[in-house]
Amino acid sequence: MSRLVDISVALCSGIASDPPGHRPSIEYLGHKDTVDDLLAFFPGARADDLPDGEGWAIEKVTLTTHNGTHLDAPYHFASTMDGGKPALTIDEVPLEWCYQPGVKLDLRHLPDGAVATPEDIEEALAHIGHTLSPFEIVLVNTRAGSRYGEADYVESGCGIGRDATMYLLDRGVRVTGTDAWSWDAPFSYTAQRFARERDASIIWEGHRAGRTTGYCHIEKLSNLEALPPTGFMVSCFPVKVSAASAGWTRAVAILD
Repeated sequence: MSRLVDISVALCSGIASDPPGHRPSIEYLGHKDTVDDLLAFFPGARADDLPDGEGWAIEKVTLTTHNGTHLDAPYHFASTMDGGKPALTIDEVPLEWCYQPGVKLDLRHLPDGAVATPEDIEEALAHIGHTLSPFEIVLVNTRAGSRYGEADYVESGCGIGRDATMYLLDRGVRVTGTDAWSWDAPFSYTAQRFARERDASIIWEGHRAGRTTGYCHIEKLSNLEALPPTGFMVSCFPVKVSAASAGWTRAVAILD
């Protein structure tokens, strides 16, 4: 039988899952809170007509498509991809990209703010004795995975630079993933580099690789430590939000 490993985070209010101003908010309405809402559909019914006098449980959620574990579409990165074609929105992403064999690369040794290079990717692949095949889903395990919900989460973990991203894309990878807040290095570290170097090409460089080759990535993954390097499938089908830059996903690893 297959074993399913949940590699998604839960949407939660009140934790440091995103920068201030970008965090989700969830209002929970319990069974007693919604009695009048339910009765409004049935004129003449009273609360004591309902089992235990209960209505339904329901939640009101305020969030962006980039809260929680989500799949970024190429349209998130830029208006074009593949050298000038219109970038795919999340409802246009091929479903075949979202169910493929997975490869886990352990980059937890890289410090917070580091920008992974092609050499880092090659070293991680050599360590597990794996050669990439087209459409494999590459998941990057960073230090940020252990910090989800903590005050330093958004500033934790390494990022994947443009050259390292292109290394993957040139080998046919079309979906990548990270347990960090962003595929790129934490913005505060990039801001410090930009202040020193004044090189605008380092801003969001891993994402911007999608202008050259369209691809998707999953952000805010979890539990990657529980996965072997290879030998599993990844399912990351996104919610079909019309013309959107991302869609939430219940990402799952499937092991035989």
